[in-house]
Amino acid sequence: MTSAAADSFLSLRESMLAPSPADAVAAEVRSGLTSTPKTLSPWLFYDEEGSHLFEQITELPEYYLTRAERSLFAQYADEIIEMAAEPAGDDPTPVLTLIELGAGTATKTGILLAAAVRKQGRVVYQPVDVSETALAEATENIRANVPGVTVRCQVADYTNQALPLNRLQNTRTLALYIGSSIGNFSPADALDVLTNLRAQLLPGDKLLLGTDLAPGDGKNVDDLIAAYNDASGTTAAFNRNVLTRINRELGADFDPDAFEHRAVWNARDSRIEMHLVARSAQQIHIPANASGQALTIRFMAGESIHTENSHKFTVERVRDLLRSSGFRLSHSWENPEHRFAVNLATAI
Repeated sequence: MTSAAADSFLSLRESMLAPSPADAVAAEVRSGLTSTPKTLSPWLFYDEEGSHLFEQITELPEYYLTRAERSLFAQYADEIIEMAAEPAGDDPTPVLTLIELGAGTATKTGILLAAAVRKQGRVVYQPVDVSETALAEATENIRANVPGVTVRCQVADYTNQALPLNRLQNTRTLALYIGSSIGNFSPADALDVLTNLRAQLLPGDKLLLGTDLAPGDGKNVDDLIAAYNDASGTTAAFNRNVLTRINRELGADFDPDAFEHRAVWNARDSRIEMHLVARSAQQIHIPANASGQALTIRFMAGESIHTENSHKFTVERVRDLLRSSGFRLSHSWENPEHRFAVNLATAI
């Protein structure tokens, strides 16, 4: 990290929320593994190793989502920024501030930021993420590659209703929620996330929402399964890494290799599910800690831990979700294979 990036990043930490403390991990693991069926929340994926593995996943040949979205940004970034900055009524063309939820390392966002700089000369970019490491990398990448951008990071859980977005005066906010992250939530929780976001925006502010599309129009279920069960085994390692994290942070005794990574298409709920399936009957021990007494978790052979959902969308479902959360769909861009869409919406 450059000295300037480090100084900027560290100076923000005093006013930030700490990411995923040990007691939160312990509480989530105990709750999920004692439920029926057993579950683990996907935010547990993103320790340092998990974040690195996910970055590798985004570059895999089977994982089309990142390439499809990046290609849409490369083709339409200027149009997206132009539409986001359209005057409202008698107001002049507004200055945009970009806020990104779940920013990660912001590898694709630079394309949009460069378009915003072309449009208005300079831009303030406010990435929000639970990972300090990812935000530090995002800060360095953007500063090195997109001159004219001021980066103001916020380490926080953006799904928290109490999270305040740092709105700048005399600007219009363009909130970025890209990468199809909205698909990781249940329909009810996705509505809550967008409704909470809308409550922090003003009428006329914009949202750019990335959505992976449901099978149809040339996209088939095999494409989806392959994206979540790649030939190299990287997604399997990403899934199993959550067990390694639990061992490290809670002192559990999982054998990650004793669990099979499995990706399943659930047509009824229009989602890909990720599971860790016990290869044999086994017992897992978690020592006592501040969140509870010592715990023994029993698995039958073939029993699953449900670790993630990734919902897939139709245009109609996107429009309904946006309308229900206080937005109006303004425009959608799809790649030629109808695999992925980015959707610009206006806060109403």
